[in-house]
Amino acid sequence: MDFRGKRVTVVGLGIEGVDAVRFFVGKGAHVTVSDAKPPERLGHRLAQIDGLPVRLSLGGNDPEALADADYLFVSQGVPLDLPGISEARRRGVPVLSMTSLFLELCPGPVAGITGSSGKTTTTALLGEMFRYEGLPHVVGGNIGVGLLGMLPLVHPYTWVVLEISHTQLQLTWRSPHVAAVLNITPNHLDRFTWDEYRALKANIVRYQGPGDWAVLGYDCEESRALADRVASRVVFFSLEDVEGEGAFVHRGYAVWRCRGRQRRLFPVSTVRLRGRHNLQNALAAAAMACACGISAESIARAVATFRGVEHRLELVASAGGIEYYNDSIATTPERTLAGMRCFDRPLVLLLGGRDKHLPLEELAEEACRRCRAVVFFGESGPKLEQAVAEAASRLSPDGRPILVLERDLEGAVAAAHRLARPGDVVLLSPACTSFDAYDNFEERGRHFRELVHALVKEELPSLT
Repeated sequence: MDFRGKRVTVVGLGIEGVDAVRFFVGKGAHVTVSDAKPPERLGHRLAQIDGLPVRLSLGGNDPEALADADYLFVSQGVPLDLPGISEARRRGVPVLSMTSLFLELCPGPVAGITGSSGKTTTTALLGEMFRYEGLPHVVGGNIGVGLLGMLPLVHPYTWVVLEISHTQLQLTWRSPHVAAVLNITPNHLDRFTWDEYRALKANIVRYQGPGDWAVLGYDCEESRALADRVASRVVFFSLEDVEGEGAFVHRGYAVWRCRGRQRRLFPVSTVRLRGRHNLQNALAAAAMACACGISAESIARAVATFRGVEHRLELVASAGGIEYYNDSIATTPERTLAGMRCFDRPLVLLLGGRDKHLPLEELAEEACRRCRAVVFFGESGPKLEQAVAEAASRLSPDGRPILVLERDLEGAVAAAHRLARPGDVVLLSPACTSFDAYDNFEERGRHFRELVHALVKEELPSLT
């Protein structure tokens, strides 16, 4: 694909947009950046492309700037029904995404991971398994690392480990050589129907052939059902024994069964991350590693040393007998439930952000059972407060948790700090996206850490 002298419009100046601008400028294209946000909200992104010969169209997505291009690059999360994008398609302008372009140009084998939850942890752990094996590899995608800038590092023998979101699968026409669907549960119903969302997740295996591998979560009915729809070799991962080939738990060990042979991979007791969901993530990474030819020894070493990634049940501080955990990645009620169930101590739970229109009943009831207090914040705070209050009235009218509504995260952290008692866990696990106040969940998690440190006046403890 020769972009020299071509007019390329990049829509959305996030991580992917900055990566694309640098890539297309490097290829000699005439680049226009279009973003609905005004310049003052894009300061740190604009600084990353400062000095590059690009034209800026900010504060709104000008339909003509989008449609009048030779190529249109759309960052994930940008709605594909924008008037300019629809018009560009009508004119026959190729519409590209980071994932579609990377898969088209990548010379090395790709291991891609999607799912409603667990993607980042599984991706990072699989990357560690490659590292212990000593195989050339790179890790990127939705994990927060742009892909196009990594292309010069990728050779035919370099494995690429990708986290891929549902929106990154919207414009793809290729599938990874090894592709995992961890789970498919209701999510992002504020923008997609359930059927649309399920179909997007299935795109990761849609274009596989007989020489490829599909790694499917056996414990999730939606993921398991994809086995009947793929042309590739199917292996499962599960907390129980599986029908057919895959990674599963047997007598305290993670076991790999393939081609009629069975071998132990690691004791489940060596998984250092909290929760059954993280054991599932470890099994998923192990199944993918086996499909990629990584040894059991490297898999076991990675599992035994892996301590997780930022913003996923991350211990931020401990003071006065209270522990503060950052689970900002939890943008759905299901993820928050999984985080809450990792603790057997009283919780002071922080819920809030932008609503995805997902069911709240189970989360509300669990909060009533487990929490000393629940602090609500942000755009969806009042809705969440009402859901928990109604659940408390149904379950235990006289023993409800303390419910506090605050305007923003700063007020919520201060309230949680006041309410917590020695032996409690203060848990930011918001059950909502961050987009009412932050660009992404990472920014929200970093702000939480800063607020906690300011309150407890304690440096982040070393976790190494």
